[in-house]
Amino acid sequence: MGRPKKKEIVLSKDSVLSLMQEIYNELVEQRATAVRIQNKMLAMLKDPKDMQVIGPVIKEQQKIINDTIEKKLSLSKLQSSIWEKSQSSSEDSFNLAEMDEDVISALIEKDIENGDTSEGYKLD
Repeated sequence: MGRPKKKEIVLSKDSVLSLMQEIYNELVEQRATAVRIQNKMLAMLKDPKDMQVIGPVIKEQQKIINDTIEKKLSLSKLQSSIWEKSQSSSEDSFNLAEMDEDVISALIEKDIENGDTSEGYKLD
């Protein structure tokens, strides 16, 4: 069995916007799950001894919540940049050079820093 062919990525306004919507939906789901787990852990908290066991879980859930907020902000900056570029040109397609490179690199770096594959998407 041979190596699969590389897929060509087509960057059109619609494809990028649908990808961003998918990323946003995954972030919303991750945040909702983290909040749900955090609330369950807080409900289990009865005395100070419980904090030793439950505390790290709550801390991790809070980190996930904060990370999703940061990713949403980065995504909104990227969407804003795309919106501005699409308003200034009448073309329906564009390339990465037209987008804010610092926003894209920040998203990639953040994803690489986390390194957790359970976060929904991974840029390799």
